[in-house]
Amino acid sequence: MPHSDPTPAVPPSAPAVVADAAATEAAARVHAALSGPRGPFAVVREEYGPQAGSLVYADGPRTLREFVETTWAFGDQPFLIAGERGCSYGEFFAAASQLACRLSERYGLRPGDRAVVAMSDCPEWQIAFWAAQLAGLVAVPLDVRWTEDEFAYVLEDCGPGVLLVDGERLPLVADWARRAGARVIVFRGEDHGRGEARGGMPFEGVERYEDLPAPDPFAAPPDVEIRPEDDATIIYTSGTTGRPEGAVATQLAQAGAARNPRFHAAASALGRGTVPGQGPAPVTLLTFPSFHVAALTGVHAAMSAGGAVVLMRTWDAQEALRLIREHRVTHCSAAPATARELLDAAARTGDGLESLQTLDTGGSAVPRDLVARLTARYGERIEPCGGYGPAETGGGVMANFGAECRLHPGSAGRPTPTTEVRIAGPAGETLPDGETGELWLRGQALARGYWRDAEATARSFADGWFRTGDLAVIRDGRVDLVDRVSRVDLVDRVARADLVDGVARTVRGE
Repeated sequence: MPHSDPTPAVPPSAPAVVADAAATEAAARVHAALSGPRGPFAVVREEYGPQAGSLVYADGPRTLREFVETTWAFGDQPFLIAGERGCSYGEFFAAASQLACRLSERYGLRPGDRAVVAMSDCPEWQIAFWAAQLAGLVAVPLDVRWTEDEFAYVLEDCGPGVLLVDGERLPLVADWARRAGARVIVFRGEDHGRGEARGGMPFEGVERYEDLPAPDPFAAPPDVEIRPEDDATIIYTSGTTGRPEGAVATQLAQAGAARNPRFHAAASALGRGTVPGQGPAPVTLLTFPSFHVAALTGVHAAMSAGGAVVLMRTWDAQEALRLIREHRVTHCSAAPATARELLDAAARTGDGLESLQTLDTGGSAVPRDLVARLTARYGERIEPCGGYGPAETGGGVMANFGAECRLHPGSAGRPTPTTEVRIAGPAGETLPDGETGELWLRGQALARGYWRDAEATARSFADGWFRTGDLAVIRDGRVDLVDRVSRVDLVDRVARADLVDGVARTVRGE
């Protein structure tokens, strides 16, 4: 995670101060217009369930099923594009609904049962994930780069009733699935042949997705009750003990995470002087792996607006330039290093990136050099965008874009309307703006804790607040990250207090 420089290298000039004040005032005005009592992103306090006491969106979906069901209206508009393969929203929804019915009616899985999704980036990944949501299951996206032992540990931890995997992952999960008696659906993708050669269908209970009946375009999801307080996802992240910890998000939390990028898009549009939601649907080139929360945020943003998502199996800068030209990509979501490679390739070839409107570094702040390069070559036509969003928030809960991003590159930006921020001192006290301390978050999108790990939950979650382990400072409503408290220090409250206090003194120059 890039960290912002807590002090400017040189004193700002008078024009820069005026521009900064204007950008700050404009951002605050846009935020108030969108999230005020009569705004489209108005908030209220949740009264019940795991998010009780947190700010939540007053309108909009309260479960991921409600969210995805609205995409059916986009019909024949393109949704997922992967090479020569792809599907419209209508085709996607039919396939996800039919698979959801199979999981619920044929397999007998019930809301609360876990469904692992482990496959390379392809349209079927999204079909599998959203089928789990339509059936009320808890989707568990797994890192496809893991070894067999790593898969075995996490599978034993979450105990899924079904594994939705590609052929390359099948040999890595087959032994566990056989011992546990879990059902497996293997999606062909580009690796099915290779996976079959390494063992084929190793035991009874494994089905090929391609052998299932063709999706019925009029198929409806299964008739199951899904409540806002039910668990929706388990997203594994690096743990304090070195073992992966599964951050558990409720349906209400993930519905909030799905709505957050829509708020950011509206704020960005107003900041540019345009009307949110007007114009052609966005086309996003997504370079993050599908299991990553930054990818979930990108897909949520596209689904909210009926936009298309262009998937890349492996990163290649030249191929990315081709895809941007061919599909008239408007938004590119990439890690900072990937974004630099894209700009390098564009400079070498003279590619003007004519269709691109936004270059988004996902859940990380935009490095200063990246903003400088983007502005020097393309002016203000391509908007830099970054933010903040660990696995425990289900995606971006802060964003920095437009004029503020150019003035303050490296900042995590401003929180969404449903995200409250505290800067905590060594004893957990709230520090005033301008003081450095540990970043604490509360809001709709936050996880309720870690899967079956009360000790880790108690360390990081208390009274509705998530202690991020990041040191930060608030200036004019923006959150600037300063440093990272090590996970080892988080285990010991006293050690963490000492480190927070020490870094704060260093930042102040003491």
